[in-house]
Amino acid sequence: MPKTHSDIGLIGLAVMGQNLALNIADHGFQITVYNRTTEKMERFVAENPNTPGGVIGKATLEEFVQSLAKPRKIVIMVQAGKGTDAVIDSLVPLLEQNDIIVDGGNAQWTDTIRREKALKEKGLRFIGSGVSGGEEGARFGPALMPGGDRAAYKELEPVWKAIAAKVDAKTGAQLSGAAPGKPIEGGVPCTAYIGENGAGHYVKMCHNGIEYGDMQMICEAYALMSGLLGLKAAEMGEIFSEWNQGMLGSFLIEITADILKQKDPATKRKAFVDVVLDTAGQKGTGKWTSVSALDMGVPAPTIAESVFARCISAIKDERVAASKILKGPGKKYRGSKKALIAAIHDALYCSKICSYAQGFQLMRTAQKEYNWKLNFGEIAQIWRGGCIIRAVFLQKITEAYARKPDLANLLLDPYFNKTVKNAQENWRKVVSLAAECGVPAPTFASALAYYDSYRSARLPANLLQAQRDYFGAHTYERVDQPRGKFFHVDWPEKGRPQLEV
Repeated sequence: MPKTHSDIGLIGLAVMGQNLALNIADHGFQITVYNRTTEKMERFVAENPNTPGGVIGKATLEEFVQSLAKPRKIVIMVQAGKGTDAVIDSLVPLLEQNDIIVDGGNAQWTDTIRREKALKEKGLRFIGSGVSGGEEGARFGPALMPGGDRAAYKELEPVWKAIAAKVDAKTGAQLSGAAPGKPIEGGVPCTAYIGENGAGHYVKMCHNGIEYGDMQMICEAYALMSGLLGLKAAEMGEIFSEWNQGMLGSFLIEITADILKQKDPATKRKAFVDVVLDTAGQKGTGKWTSVSALDMGVPAPTIAESVFARCISAIKDERVAASKILKGPGKKYRGSKKALIAAIHDALYCSKICSYAQGFQLMRTAQKEYNWKLNFGEIAQIWRGGCIIRAVFLQKITEAYARKPDLANLLLDPYFNKTVKNAQENWRKVVSLAAECGVPAPTFASALAYYDSYRSARLPANLLQAQRDYFGAHTYERVDQPRGKFFHVDWPEKGRPQLEV
């Protein structure tokens, strides 16, 4: 028998909304669903009659709201932006004091801050929760990053912890085996309270920026093996499968191996990857991450390069035309195949470390900017399962922050410091070969430049600041004076410059 009132409600029955609703119902929570198109809602309810918790459908928002237990918990899974605002505006007149709205879309964190503030003034509570893992994650266990009112999250917590992906407490490995009606029990849930207002969506955005970097770095490894060694897709698939058993083990490495081994279903002969057009799309979260880094003055060049790589891939016709005019070097790699594959592995891992270091540095700066208190070890723990960047490597980040919660940069942790120290010769060899042979490797190169810049006690910015003082009187600091004391040279057209304090 269905309950008089459902435990939770969900609005928006696109694929992500449907899968999240079924995940919730699989864990014994009764859920009421609503969709703007009533027919879609009715079909969804009819197709899922026997879930453990039960799925109830309502044709109007009024009926939907009245069907929920108080304080009401309503998850919105609609298109981010104006669509989310429209749903919230429709809900507000129907809700009561302390009801909770949860935005599970890919919202920009600034929108979440704005919405949380506006709803708080109306006596309503708002949670912006990142939901990562795609369609499969939503169905069987996503990584969930909720931010907003802490007391409101405590109301939502039993549901969020139940439906999140689970990982082994010791190894960090994702627990598998979930099936419709048979959720995973035990393990550490990949969710935790992130912080106030927009913190959850900000962390999800950084996750996506790091994801952009991961994907581009993998593509560069593929391009180097193909361009320098002439390896076929299936052979590279076996290499990625082998890498997946070690420290590069991750969801993205695993699916890359599968993709490279896949035959084209149309021709039955060609490798599938060879018939895919080399133009990549994007939804904007990688760009948001890069823009936020620029706004706050945080160096995140590897993430930005991954966004630019997608941008240059999009101008396909222009690249094809340029390829007939612009010529690169004629040098070919003549060395050991085995040695180069090992070197590419190390370059990929070192670049990955730098990319994550940039992402965590960005979150570290954002918490000061927005007065959040982020637990970086816990964030890495959340990302160990359910999400797109889930990886063995994330356990090392959790351990790094356990050793030093106020760690300034991942590169300063003993494990990552030692790893890069031991592998950097191979990393440098790969970046050099890529340049010498004309194979573009923008994230590998930018990650190495970031590492070399970060480890430099002195950079050529002294000359840059002198230039700024010369043409714009922007002043400068001196190495023989305390920091924060500024000087200016009165640069005449001729003669000796005069110092002004």
